[in-house]
Amino acid sequence: MPGTQHPAPAAESGAPATEQGASATQQGASGAGRPIPAAAKPWRGPVRALSYFGTILLCQFTAVTLVFVVVNNENQLYGNWGDLLGTSNHVRAVPVPPKDEGLAGDQAAAAAAASAGASAGSSATSAPKVPQAFHAPDSDAVPRSVKQADLKGRLSGVDGEVLVWTPPQYDDPAYKGKTFPVVELLVGYPGASSAWFGDTMDATKQLEPLMKSGQVTPFILVSPRVTLLGKTDTGCADVPGKVNAETWLSRDVPQMVMDNFRADTTADRWALSGYSAGAHCAARLALAHPNRYRAAVSMSGYNDPAGEPVSLTAKDPKLRETSNPLYILTHAPTPPNVALYVTGKRGDGLEDATALQQAAKSPTSITPVETTGPHLTSTWKPLVVPTFKWLTGIIPAR
Repeated sequence: MPGTQHPAPAAESGAPATEQGASATQQGASGAGRPIPAAAKPWRGPVRALSYFGTILLCQFTAVTLVFVVVNNENQLYGNWGDLLGTSNHVRAVPVPPKDEGLAGDQAAAAAAASAGASAGSSATSAPKVPQAFHAPDSDAVPRSVKQADLKGRLSGVDGEVLVWTPPQYDDPAYKGKTFPVVELLVGYPGASSAWFGDTMDATKQLEPLMKSGQVTPFILVSPRVTLLGKTDTGCADVPGKVNAETWLSRDVPQMVMDNFRADTTADRWALSGYSAGAHCAARLALAHPNRYRAAVSMSGYNDPAGEPVSLTAKDPKLRETSNPLYILTHAPTPPNVALYVTGKRGDGLEDATALQQAAKSPTSITPVETTGPHLTSTWKPLVVPTFKWLTGIIPAR
């Protein structure tokens, strides 16, 4: 009838109208009862893309890290992550080193200090020793027979690790009281001090049986840190205001060895051996310090410091000139009583070796040896035995 109000029909589901109304009200309020269209979620696409690319980057980072670890374990290029990232700095200070009087001068000065101490009431009867703490090597690649010292260089202001290995005869009662000659082992740049003792060069593994059989002189082997300034090669030089790498290698490290081991204390019983940038250093240090070293082995080295693109000494014209082993040899006041064994292939060290040989005058002796392998440790590792047999001829056992 006109004017009569009729109730709303029930829902098709049969639910009471009041319940439908309540349900609709709740759904409208919360939006929880139905899926939100993709168009209403504009953030889902970017999030999925970021997640996808993040996963790819993580996988790539993991793969690169794994490759780095494998390659580094094989070649021992970096001693730690700081070396890799170029953030490590082992220069505590850069003092002006005292005048270099050679190994003999160092021992005389130490003896004088001991004598002064004795006259002042001390019981000292010999050169004072500075004891050094040693521990197992940080690198798992290094044999446990090697000891590690974390040395604070007194003269250089350099702090760094030094690895030391003593020959089989060192602890033999038959050699009690005997002293032993020393060879400092220098790695290239970049390079970790552990490389000479790990699988990279396997120095002790190759040499120990030959020392036992008497084919090689029982040398104390010493591998000091040479990477001191992050992403810069020091060229093993003393650079005012920058680093005293030369003093570290030729004075602080030898003094620590003589203070803590039965090491010979005269220059005719000390030598160096190095590869790549370490070869340049070995030749340079031996020629510059005949009062500290008798011989050096230089494998695939170079004369011009610019042979290493990030060399600190190559950046300064004067340093570049005076750090060149050929310059040192030709400008020595007298020909140094030093023997060098210099290896290299054409275009990679051989020409520099020949230049040294042609410039040498007695008693300096240069032995160039041509190699054919690449500029890699796979070329230098097989040279360990022949070079140490050569060193044995220069510094025989006694």
